[in-house]
Amino acid sequence: MPNIIEITDFSSPQLDVYARLSEVQLRRCCEPQPGLFIAESPKVIERALDAGYEPVSLLLEHRHISGEAGEIIARCGEIPVFAAESEVLVRLTGFQLTRGALCAMRRSSLPSVEEVCREARRIAVLENVVNPTNVGAIFRSAAALGMEAVLLTPACSDPLYRRAARVSMGTVFQIPWTYMDDEPGIGILKKMGFRTAAMALSDNAVNIDDPQLMAEEKLAVVLGTEGDGLAASTIADCDYTVCIPMSHGVDSLNVAAASAVAFWQLGRRDKNI
Repeated sequence: MPNIIEITDFSSPQLDVYARLSEVQLRRCCEPQPGLFIAESPKVIERALDAGYEPVSLLLEHRHISGEAGEIIARCGEIPVFAAESEVLVRLTGFQLTRGALCAMRRSSLPSVEEVCREARRIAVLENVVNPTNVGAIFRSAAALGMEAVLLTPACSDPLYRRAARVSMGTVFQIPWTYMDDEPGIGILKKMGFRTAAMALSDNAVNIDDPQLMAEEKLAVVLGTEGDGLAASTIADCDYTVCIPMSHGVDSLNVAAASAVAFWQLGRRDKNI
């Protein structure tokens, strides 16, 4: 039977994960073990469960208990299911819940770069992409458009932050990813046989549909931070500098939009997209 608890006391310590702990605090709350994260919306929660993440508790609008979240409750066993009307949940969390559902879940230990990339032929590398919305959008495009793994530098926004995972529609739980130890580890990729393509503006850049680029057996598409783009040293270390041809005097795209174009074109080497 589901353990449904009506929210009557905002000060309950069991609600701290939803009301009082920041995402950074959640990430560190169980050190030295991996911490917690919050999954938002039934679709994202389902994909996290499918990937093997362990639920700790649920926070739901009343109407979703017998609706969209019914199957999720059934999959989560006897964990606490905190419930209230929408306006109460907004007061508790400070935001409107997407489709009325949050789930606190335990993080898993991250794999190594070698484990993530061992079988991959097309990967994305994110250098210092700090906006969680952009990180989520890039993951969604990576999963949909032929990338088989995502690597992030330490300064990137966490893919398991609530907004990033929600914007990704839960694809952060479907595509292998991990953090790199250095900035951004071009050397280790080359040791694994990857050629590297820096997405950047340069007089020496090749177009994204360059035949030699498209023919590479193993390719890492490297994307840089919002505004400044890739570091000059990263561009210098890459095998290619690649640009997307544009018109009307536009010189660049938002990193999430650029990723979708790059993944669609370069992911076609191994996928019938």
